[in-house]
Amino acid sequence: MSKILAFSGSAREGSYNQKLVAIAAQGAREAGAEVTLISLADFPMPLFDEDLESAEGLPENALRFKELLLSHDALLIASPEYNSAFSPLLKNAFDWASRVSEPDEPPLHVYQGKMAGIMSASPGALGGLRGLVFLRMLLENMGMMVLPGQRSIGSIHKAVDEQGKLMKERDTKAIMSIGRELVMRLGSSAL
Repeated sequence: MSKILAFSGSAREGSYNQKLVAIAAQGAREAGAEVTLISLADFPMPLFDEDLESAEGLPENALRFKELLLSHDALLIASPEYNSAFSPLLKNAFDWASRVSEPDEPPLHVYQGKMAGIMSASPGALGGLRGLVFLRMLLENMGMMVLPGQRSIGSIHKAVDEQGKLMKERDTKAIMSIGRELVMRLGSSAL
């Protein structure tokens, strides 16, 4: 069974992106994967700093996050867009987890050969689309294969109901399909 780690680049309570990635996770579960849905708010890390790393090693939460990445086959990621890029919270978590923590560990080992599905939501008209360009570039540069299809939901504050569910069925299906496609591609890569 494929194992997928799902999270967003937002630690905000009531985050639209956390809700979005939960929908994608549901699609992956329905397709037969085991999904671990986390919040980066549960993994607070200091800003990446090589002097801090030299003095104290990797922070405990960075190691916990890295262990989760290592124990899963693929990632589902939703990120808000901050000034045309993905969130600094997401970048910081990726930077800490990329650091070598074992003597013979190759660089970026935690990301190599994994797959990812990406999505975004934003109150703006483009739905965070510009940030996904940079997120895709980062993940691919670290050795991951990112699904070609992605989805951005604009005017998200008008696209969800009081329970935080997407009001348009086509949006729900599109987000769930990212999770389903990730599972399908993981299955075909194992053949």
